Amino acid sequence: MRFATYNVEWFDALFDDAGQLHNDDTWSARHDVTRAAQTEALGIVFTALDADAIMIIEAPDTHRTRDGVKALETFAAAVDLRARRAILGFENTTQQEIMLLYDPDAISVRHTPLESADAPRFDGTFAIDLDVDARQDKVTFSKPPLELAVTTAKGTEMHLIGAHLKSKAPHGARTRDQVMRAAIANRRKQLAQAIWLRRRITSHLNAKRPLMVMGDLNDGPGLDEYEALFGRSSVEIVRGETDDASLLYDPHAARALQRRLAAQPTTARFYIREEERYLQALLDYVFVSPDLKGLGGTWRVWHPFDDPGCWRTPELREALLTASDHFPVTLDIDV
Repeated sequence: MRFATYNVEWFDALFDDAGQLHNDDTWSARHDVTRAAQTEALGIVFTALDADAIMIIEAPDTHRTRDGVKALETFAAAVDLRARRAILGFENTTQQEIMLLYDPDAISVRHTPLESADAPRFDGTFAIDLDVDARQDKVTFSKPPLELAVTTAKGTEMHLIGAHLKSKAPHGARTRDQVMRAAIANRRKQLAQAIWLRRRITSHLNAKRPLMVMGDLNDGPGLDEYEALFGRSSVEIVRGETDDASLLYDPHAARALQRRLAAQPTTARFYIREEERYLQALLDYVFVSPDLKGLGGTWRVWHPFDDPGCWRTPELREALLTASDHFPVTLDIDV
């Protein structure tokens, strides 16, 4: 089976309130890309992926007058995907939902939000002392992770968690001091979300449940100068930091953590206008529990320049660049 995670930049802007595709020559929310061009590019990418399940990060918005599930299923029908059903967990207010698009002939899924004494449900509030001042900070998810119980056609039972941790970018800051304060505050909140997520992961591991954690962690080792201030990245927290029995595995994260000065895999590409250049980063992951790692899956970043298959297929290469500022990550595994 093929599992994927894909952050689709402003997917929501491609749909009207009735969940129908605009698919016209009006500009999309992506720079210099029309809605029709982004829709076509996404159709090419999703068709090439041909995944059994895709964790969509920044999926279409859901609120009182918009139905993101309907919008995503409309898209799947328009481009004739076998992954044609969508499931949403907790709605959020950011216009960027987390949803799973899946093939109902390959897997069955249900939303299974959990809670424990040390980790409330992801739509709740997490109390933690973030700055060692003996006072509990109250942390919430702007995008609550999506928790799913999955049964495959083969009969394998497992759990999926789709996550989109808070960005560390100091949005709205103007002066150097404002940028510093915002960046530190954002990293502190992101690390708290990672700790909250890790506690849920530990509960699954202790219960011997096969688990995948996938999505955009908005972090990786060495991505900003404030990591040293806190001693670790969100990726290290989510992966685990003790022994093999509690460590999640993603080969790209493992490589980045072991060889920080060497060339790293990347899953996102952003244009830095002030510097007139592109920044590439490893932000998107498909982590698996030790029991699933033992099945020997194959991971792939669908990078238009770094993946030979994508590079040698011009239509797919250009579609990946047009569709989003992130690239899909897939895991092929026998479950």
